[in-house]
Amino acid sequence: MSVLATLIFNMVYLLWGYYTTATDDYDIKWTMPQCVLTLRLIGLAFNVLDGRQPDAKLSASQREVALKERPTILEVTAFAYFPGSFLVGPQYSMKRYLDYVHGRLLDDISQNGQLPPCVFPGISRILVGFIYITLYQLGTMYTSDEYVLSFEFQKQSFFKRLLIIGFWGHVNMYKYIGCWLFTEGVCTTFGLTYTGKNEKGEFQWNGCENVNLYTFETANRFNHYIMSFNTNTNNWCAEYIYKRLKFLGSKLYSQFFTLLFLALWHGFHSGYYVCFFLEFIIMYAEKDLTSIFEKQEKLQSIMKAHVELRMLFAVVSFVYTFIFMGYSVVCFHLLSFPRYNQVYSSIYYCGHIIYLTYPLVSILIKKTLLKKPAEKAD
Repeated sequence: MSVLATLIFNMVYLLWGYYTTATDDYDIKWTMPQCVLTLRLIGLAFNVLDGRQPDAKLSASQREVALKERPTILEVTAFAYFPGSFLVGPQYSMKRYLDYVHGRLLDDISQNGQLPPCVFPGISRILVGFIYITLYQLGTMYTSDEYVLSFEFQKQSFFKRLLIIGFWGHVNMYKYIGCWLFTEGVCTTFGLTYTGKNEKGEFQWNGCENVNLYTFETANRFNHYIMSFNTNTNNWCAEYIYKRLKFLGSKLYSQFFTLLFLALWHGFHSGYYVCFFLEFIIMYAEKDLTSIFEKQEKLQSIMKAHVELRMLFAVVSFVYTFIFMGYSVVCFHLLSFPRYNQVYSSIYYCGHIIYLTYPLVSILIKKTLLKKPAEKAD
């Protein structure tokens, strides 16, 4: 009951804030840190609940963050408003925070009164954040929101419009990446991100990593973007929403309601709901198509035998993913229907048509490629 009450109260309070303060543009006000706090407090309630369950009933990830003792008001307040992460994240468990403030997290490296070697990794991450903010400023000078809504943009060729949207969507992600790198750098400088040593004996500071830059910049599948972008929030939703919907008996239903929760958590702008719906149907199509081609042994053997085909496939899939990632976040960035409808109309809603018709097209693909060989007569 406490988990349910915490979830309902925090979500209703947040949504009330969105409703009373929202404009037609991206708003930076008190609801931004409030949405971070909402997930933090809901997760905390789940952790306390899990701490009262027998370990045998919990998954490995739940056991790692379960709280056997209820935290005090002071601990909850400090956890909620830790200066390195209360504005834009990242999300991390109360267990990690308590281990940090009680000295358990850094026990193996904080000896003889020496500070842990976390300052250089933290500052390095902050400097990379400045690079991404600079790239964002330069990129939006070339392709601003006003440009993609302009008549000049619509005069470009169809393929060039697609490429511009891909570039514009990619660059707009850099403002989030820059902010996350700043906060991750601060948390690392504190020592909160420590996760032990790797196989080479090197210290690892990725406990609050919210973006994997290499995977994001080299993505040639949509799943790569999901795995590399806003990873802490994605992991939070996987642990506290997706896995808790196991009783539905369907991964597809669990994924749908998780994305619906994410859209609602962002606010009431229709662009959020269209964006997460696009993510849902794009991921469905990608997983289904990937499984089909993985079953084609002849095609797989040809790809393995010819490096030039693998390189060509990598380039084509990179360009395709780059373009349609930008396409899918048009509504996320522009938020209101009149604005994102203007951009989608300029490229004939091609992404919607492709992915909404895929379930029908997949039937033909499966009938063609997954034909069972006819049984020979005796």
